[in-house]
Amino acid sequence: MSPGAAPAGQAGPVTPAPKPTPRPERSPGRGPERKPPAGHPGGPLDVALLALAVASVSFSAPLIAATAAPALAVAFWRNAMAVGALTPLALLRHRRELRGLGRRGVLLSAGAGVLLALHFGAWLPSLHMTSVASSTALATTTPIWTALLLRLRGQRPPALAWAGMVVAVLGVVMLTGVDLALSPRALAGDALALVGGIAAAGYVVLGAEVRRTASTTAYTYVCYGTTSVLLLLTCLASGTALGGYSGATWLKLAALTVTAQLLGHSMINRVVKGLGPSVTSTALLLETPGAALIAALWLGQTPQAIAYPALAVILVGLALVVLADRRRPG
Repeated sequence: MSPGAAPAGQAGPVTPAPKPTPRPERSPGRGPERKPPAGHPGGPLDVALLALAVASVSFSAPLIAATAAPALAVAFWRNAMAVGALTPLALLRHRRELRGLGRRGVLLSAGAGVLLALHFGAWLPSLHMTSVASSTALATTTPIWTALLLRLRGQRPPALAWAGMVVAVLGVVMLTGVDLALSPRALAGDALALVGGIAAAGYVVLGAEVRRTASTTAYTYVCYGTTSVLLLLTCLASGTALGGYSGATWLKLAALTVTAQLLGHSMINRVVKGLGPSVTSTALLLETPGAALIAALWLGQTPQAIAYPALAVILVGLALVVLADRRRPG
């Protein structure tokens, strides 16, 4: 009798059958989704796409400055044209994903669209009410508000991340300067710029939440559609001219849509899932020196000498945020 065998006529010990290993859930027509560990930056592809996004949104200010159209009309058309470009793709190839958004996904995507419209509707008019330096400095406080919103949601950004955000914002302030005026109009413009920065933070945080389950195309289609409708109503209510532009102006609006909106904001919404809102919003501070470089090459506006150390300070701040994100437990 071999060891462990039961005597004749007696039942041996019953060994329970091994439980089958559960298979990962599959989306229709797709393999199992691989998510990066929580709290850690995405892979090299996300970093490359974020660099593309920053380079693309850096075209925004120079193109707006060179476009002979009202600021709110520019904001409307860049979103409306993006919706027009996304419509065939969304309806022909991503209908299942649009239906799969569900009520919660649609509401959150629309909420992000409301915040994006608020960002454009508050910040762009502030440029005509206060100094460009003051408006830019206040609007780029977005990473700070992003961290506060994450804190309200129960996430605790590390002290190193807070330090990196503050350093990066200080780099932008070095480049733009702060020129706070005491006139009621200037103070109102400063307040609008600050609202624009807070709205941008909410837009990034909501986008990260939606992108946990929704595709980039489905999310951006609903988001940009909501933004377009709200900006259209704002333009109509304020009497902003939406047409009568020259052919060159329409070409610049189309270029703004392709660069800042489709390659810029859409890539931001693509990478925020893997990189997280803190890293993404801090990296967007590089838009300011990027716009200065493009303006120098295209419009002949030589950047100030302070631009180079300011860029270095922003990069140091971003490096601290990324380092803090890597040190967080997965």
